[in-house]
Amino acid sequence: MADDNTGAGFARKCLIVLAFVALAATLYALGQLFLMIFGAIVVAVVLRAMARQFIRFGINDGFAVTLAVLALFAIIAGISWIFGGLVSAQFVSLAEQIPGAVDATQRQLDIWGIDYDIEQASRDIGSQLSGLTSQAGNFAMSAGGVVTNIILVLAGAIFFAVDPELYRNSLLRLVPKDREAIIALASKDSARALGLWLQAQILSSMAVIVLTYIGLSILGVPSAAALAIIAGALDFIPFIGPVVAGIPAVLVAFSVSPTTALWTVGLYLVIQQIQGNILQPLIQKRSVDLSPAVLLFAVVAAGTLFGIVGVILSAPLTVVAFVLVQRLYIEGVLGKPAKTPGPGADDIEAGEETA
Repeated sequence: MADDNTGAGFARKCLIVLAFVALAATLYALGQLFLMIFGAIVVAVVLRAMARQFIRFGINDGFAVTLAVLALFAIIAGISWIFGGLVSAQFVSLAEQIPGAVDATQRQLDIWGIDYDIEQASRDIGSQLSGLTSQAGNFAMSAGGVVTNIILVLAGAIFFAVDPELYRNSLLRLVPKDREAIIALASKDSARALGLWLQAQILSSMAVIVLTYIGLSILGVPSAAALAIIAGALDFIPFIGPVVAGIPAVLVAFSVSPTTALWTVGLYLVIQQIQGNILQPLIQKRSVDLSPAVLLFAVVAAGTLFGIVGVILSAPLTVVAFVLVQRLYIEGVLGKPAKTPGPGADDIEAGEETA
């Protein structure tokens, strides 16, 4: 009888292990879908923040979110109408200048006696980027294309933004009764941290765009506006983004002169120092206090697991993961005080209602 009980207990443990393995495999297989859902949540935070400005005038949530979507498209359309021609022309010019810039850089390296094949390096970088995009690309093809995915993310964001409490309450119904309070708190903290991170990151990216454009214009680097937009967009990716943004700028600067290229390197180093020592601490102060090492390895891990989409979403994913670990493990399991996001409740209302 004891042997039967021992055998049954061992079989039960094996089944539990297999269940966890199957669950992990399923989550990994559906990783891109979860990233789409998370992307919809990020967009929903933005829409909810804009909708709150209309809700203050007594407009109901659904109509307020509709107005927020229309306002967002109007802002994008207005910016495109004002600056679209200039920026698109600069991007076309930038694409035409890159091959000549690579050749000019290679010639200059040869003159300096530096044995480095920059064309081979460019091909290696291209192959690595292709590897990063393969997972996202395959998913996009199977789901009907990038445009379809964007529409799905936007539609999901609208649903999340209209009634965030519906989805939060549905989540709470899936957890045990005695864990509802801490899960609800973790959900609110995650939304709060995500909203604050987005606000500070948008300000940081705008500052990077302005500083980069002014600096490149003073140095006389062609396509300054396009390069500045690239720098601002890649500022959302910690550490790796600013480095990648500097590569085309330096290549284009080499087509002007080696001196201009060296000044461009200095400009990007200065902007990176401003971003790292002034702007990034502002982001952390307004969201969560993440160490640089955690962010760096989070980017690498997200890129390895989920490709280029994971790299793009690595920072907000890390912010949410940090908050969940604080609430669910540090506080819920270890019983220690959790680090809460943001300076206070008055500053977080824009992001608090979306999870």
